[in-house]
Amino acid sequence: MSQILLTAKNIAHKFDYELFNNVHLELKEQESIAIVGRSGSGKSTLLHILSSFIKPNSGNVTLLGKDIYLLSEEQLENLRRYELGIIFQAHYLFKGMTALDNIEIATLLSKEKIDNNLLERLEIKELMTQKIGELSGGQQQRVSIARVLSKKPKIIFADEPTGNLDKETAKLVMEVLLEYIKNNNSALILVTHDIEMAELCNRSFKLEQKALKEIL
Repeated sequence: MSQILLTAKNIAHKFDYELFNNVHLELKEQESIAIVGRSGSGKSTLLHILSSFIKPNSGNVTLLGKDIYLLSEEQLENLRRYELGIIFQAHYLFKGMTALDNIEIATLLSKEKIDNNLLERLEIKELMTQKIGELSGGQQQRVSIARVLSKKPKIIFADEPTGNLDKETAKLVMEVLLEYIKNNNSALILVTHDIEMAELCNRSFKLEQKALKEIL
C-alpha cells in the first residue's frame, strides 16, 4: 500500500482578492499530479503553500507525516533541505561557477552523491566543466533539475519546469522526473500551462473559479 506523502485540507488564501478556498489534495508515493489553470489563478501560490514557503490564510498541510505549521524553523529547514525538491522556471544557478560546482553544492548540503546516470539521462554530463554563463537556457534548466534531483528529495514541487524548453527537451525532462519518482518511491506536483506535459502525470487538476477540481 502506497504511503501518503502530502495531505492538504481546507486550504484558502487571498491577497487583495481571494485566490482559492476549500482546497483538498492528497499525494502518494510514486504519484505525479499536475495543476493547470490560467495565469493569475493562483497555481504558483498553491505550490508555495504545499511546499511550506507560504502559510495559507486557513487550512492545514501535512508533509511526510508532519504538520508543517507545528515545526520549528530549524525543523522546517531540515525538511526542505533533505526531503523536498523545488524546481522553478528560473533556475537560480551560480553563474560564476561550473555546472558541476552547482550540483555539488546541493549534494554536499544533503550529504548525497552525484548520480552520473542522471547527468547522462538529462544529456548534460559533457557540460559539467563549463561555466553556467556559457550554457544555453535549456542546458541551464537541466543543470538546475539535476541539482534538485541529486539531493534525492522525497517530494518534488515543480513550477513550470519545462516552460522555457523546446518540445523535445521538455518531454525528456518530464520522462526523467517521472522515472525518478518511480525509482525512488517519491512523488511529483507539477504546475504547468502545457496540457501535454500535464497529461503525462497520473492525475491532473484545474484551478479555476477559486476551486481545485480534478480533471477526469
